[in-house]
Amino acid sequence: MTVQELLDSGIFTVVNVGEDPGREITVPFCCDLLSIAMGRAPAGCAWVTVMGNMNTLAVAALADAACIIMAEGAVLDEAAMKKAKEQEITVMGTELPIFDAALKIHERLSGNQT
Repeated sequence: MTVQELLDSGIFTVVNVGEDPGREITVPFCCDLLSIAMGRAPAGCAWVTVMGNMNTLAVAALADAACIIMAEGAVLDEAAMKKAKEQEITVMGTELPIFDAALKIHERLSGNQT
């Protein structure tokens, strides 16, 4: 599944569309501890988090995440939103809990279109 397909699915709200919506998503990744995400987020992941600050964007870029999903109603702060636009990082949002948001991505990656 590509980032664009996830954007088009309607599961999540679109916060910012980044530079490569055609990029393949490899796996969902859940983590709110930035130091862990920095070292363990797989390249191409859809990172599901509640951390909405500029450091989240830096870690996503460093880890080569395909996109960020802001779960549980979390939002990017003003500086992070500006940085997401400048760095063209795809960010989506949802009211779903982190696990449920990641599960939606996993199901779509597995071919279950719920």
